[in-house]
Amino acid sequence: MFSTLILSGGLLSPNPGLIFWTAITFLLLVLVLSKVAWKPIVEALNEREKNIQASIDRAEQAKKESEKILAEVKAERAKAQVEADKIVGDAKAYAEKVRAELLEKANAEARKVAEDAKADIELAKQRAMMELKNTVADLAIEAASKIIQHNLDAERHKELIAGVINELETVEK
Repeated sequence: MFSTLILSGGLLSPNPGLIFWTAITFLLLVLVLSKVAWKPIVEALNEREKNIQASIDRAEQAKKESEKILAEVKAERAKAQVEADKIVGDAKAYAEKVRAELLEKANAEARKVAEDAKADIELAKQRAMMELKNTVADLAIEAASKIIQHNLDAERHKELIAGVINELETVEK
């Protein structure tokens, strides 16, 4: 049936009345839609475009602010790192200075102790020499007095000198 309608030219043949009423209906539909629906649709699209643009602007502003804050944080961090490095360097320098001062004080104290010990040793040595000289002098005087008391012959004189030498050796030990 459909094929007979097509072949007979019913659907393919132009019908001026149908074309006219179709055009009128289309124009009326466009006119009604333009008066009733076109304005709200365009306004809704414009509002949506404004909202999207505002969201994009806010996102760009937030991005700029976050980049600015990130740059500030990085700058503060770098500044803090420089300060920390300076503090560590100062602490190391101070520790080295204190170490050098303590080492110098220890060396000075050691030198002083050594000098004091040398002075004590020298003083003790001088005292011992004085004591030895006094003892030798006393022994020489005693020996001389014994020699004088005993006007002795050569043999007795040798015995007396040997006795004094023995006494000196005993004192030295």
